[in-house]
Amino acid sequence: MSGPSEDIQHNTSKPGEQPDKSGGSHAVPDRGDVIGSGIIWLAKWALCIVTIAAGAWVLMYLLAKLWVVVLPVALAIVVATVLWPPTRWLTRHGLRPALAASITMVVFIGALAGVIALIVPSVVDQAPDLADKSTAGVNQVRDWMQGPPLRIRDEQLNSAVDAIVSRLQSSAAQIAGGVFSGVSTATSVLITLFLVLVLSFFFVKDGPRLLPWLHAVLGSRSGRHVEEVLDRIWGTLGGFIRTQALVSLIDAVFIGAGLVILGVPLALVLAVITFIGGFVPMVGAFVAGALAVLVALVGNGFTTALIVLAIIVAVQQLEGNVLQPVLQSRSMKLHAVLVLLAVTAGGSLYGIVGAFLAVPVVAVVAVIVRYVGEQIDVVTAAPAESDDEVQPAPE
Repeated sequence: MSGPSEDIQHNTSKPGEQPDKSGGSHAVPDRGDVIGSGIIWLAKWALCIVTIAAGAWVLMYLLAKLWVVVLPVALAIVVATVLWPPTRWLTRHGLRPALAASITMVVFIGALAGVIALIVPSVVDQAPDLADKSTAGVNQVRDWMQGPPLRIRDEQLNSAVDAIVSRLQSSAAQIAGGVFSGVSTATSVLITLFLVLVLSFFFVKDGPRLLPWLHAVLGSRSGRHVEEVLDRIWGTLGGFIRTQALVSLIDAVFIGAGLVILGVPLALVLAVITFIGGFVPMVGAFVAGALAVLVALVGNGFTTALIVLAIIVAVQQLEGNVLQPVLQSRSMKLHAVLVLLAVTAGGSLYGIVGAFLAVPVVAVVAVIVRYVGEQIDVVTAAPAESDDEVQPAPE
């Protein structure tokens, strides 16, 4: 039987230690050590984020300096995503890649020239009438604003118009400078278009051999990952372009049908402008809608203009809140909320070009992040239990 002194000796522990269930003791970490470890962990992550941001800034700087080269390549990739499905179909039916790509390219150029030949003459013939009606519509709106109940003075209208015109001119200059930086002459534009066609042909013809070549150059381990990621990105970009064209076509069909039913002049021209404007987010749809309302106001009166405005607003709301988010979320495997946030952020940061490129850029980043997550899951997955594992014997 042990006495009190022996119990005291057994339960005594050193400062900073606590007894455990086995009778021993373990060290208790100090609060300063815990806080210091957290700060070090946070500093490491902050350094990683700063390094990534610096790398992204350098990449954007290089892209800006090499934009004359990057622009034809980017446009050629866009054209190649359109030409690749028919080329693949031809190659699967026995044609050689060069012949299939040549046929697809000739058909594409012929179709584009045919559409231009059918539409451009009517647009050119009716363009002066469109400009006159738009000017008359602006003057009519100006007269209405000067009358009751608004009674806006000429000075206020002139200042507002001058501000809008200067804003549009500055925006147009920024867009032209950003898109065609370094391509300022007609000769350079023609050279760029020629490069786009040539690069598109080679991308379509030699595209299937590009990924195996990269695989061989990078090695079996890295090449496998690069090949899979690029293949997914290609499918994502193709889906985005097809979706954008489908959304623009739906806008043009609905708005054009409404204009035809209401008997608005220049309905075909306005439908074509609506289709083209659909590829320029926000500003394109706004300009096309404004032109349609002005022409309806002059040609058919105030009531028809209000009906046209209601149709345009309804179609654009359907596009912005339903068609574009849902279709793009399906084609690029992005949630509709993410699509809306990407368009909003890109437009607010970089204007029209940012709004147009925000969604495909986010989609490409999402493809890379999703693939990295899949590889992490493969590495961290718990090993499956072996079927030959010895089962415990029944009692």
